Amino acid sequence: MDLTPEMKRNRFPSMNFEAEILTAPHDNSELYVIPSMRSLTAEEYVEAFKSFLDHSTEHQCMEQFNKEEMPNIMAGLGNGKSTINVLGVGSGTGEQDLKMIRILQAAHPGVLIDNEIIEPNPQHVAAYKELVNQAPDLQNVSFIWHQLTSSEYEQQMKEKGAHKKFDFIHMIQMLYRVEDIPNTIKYFHSCLDHHGKLLIIILSDSSGWASLWKKYRHCLPSTDSGHYITSNSVTDVLKRLGVEYHVYEFPSGWDITECFIEGDPVGGHMMDFLTGTKNFLGTAPPGLRQRLQEALCQPECSSKKDGRIIFSNNLSMIVVES
Repeated sequence: MDLTPEMKRNRFPSMNFEAEILTAPHDNSELYVIPSMRSLTAEEYVEAFKSFLDHSTEHQCMEQFNKEEMPNIMAGLGNGKSTINVLGVGSGTGEQDLKMIRILQAAHPGVLIDNEIIEPNPQHVAAYKELVNQAPDLQNVSFIWHQLTSSEYEQQMKEKGAHKKFDFIHMIQMLYRVEDIPNTIKYFHSCLDHHGKLLIIILSDSSGWASLWKKYRHCLPSTDSGHYITSNSVTDVLKRLGVEYHVYEFPSGWDITECFIEGDPVGGHMMDFLTGTKNFLGTAPPGLRQRLQEALCQPECSSKKDGRIIFSNNLSMIVVES
């Protein structure tokens, strides 16, 4: 999951059902203040995200999709052209991009690949470039990086009057941070060449995230754009656009057992990632903390296996035709 958003440092608004200023239990005259809940900064997010990757099958899920479905998807690209144009939107540090490039190379040996990347984070761009420099098998691939957000790229292209078309565009786990999701999908779909394909990877509505967000997102600090989006929201946009698409569902799990061990630092990072909140266990009102931990154990969120609690992290891979 190449998810590394710039998280805003916005303060958490007061909640209707929980006061941020609570009465101390033994002395009604003494008040104490719970520290404000706030969303994760970019650096804090990276640390919490690492905890997620270390305990989830997110990357294995992507690998399964790459192995089972991507060769066929890639085989249909290019329509016999000598150069295949690829655009990665929100590519992060590039690991998933290069895996797809290699599948494309295998499907079209000898064909040139023109790979453009949109990624706003300068550290990620630098890491991606280093990955390319270390790869001996990318001689027929050219790379252009745009250190921009997707909306900045769109605006820049429109100002230039540029109409470059792509055979393959991918948006992996990045729509959570987009201001205008319908128009972003519409714009990048319009950038497809004939017989081109747009791949959108997003959390499934069968995932525990979908259940959690429906019930609790109003209690949590907003992400940098405040979007909690799952696959049904994307397919609703695609239906309105009247375009053809296919959805592949792949199971993925995340062992969150440590979330329920008092004082466990790994569990603390997991709860921060689950809620997008810095030190959630230390700053959330006790009632909210308890309800959220109870919700995580419900069947719509998690299952139990060998005494461990496995949160559903199912992904939807949505392939959209031009």
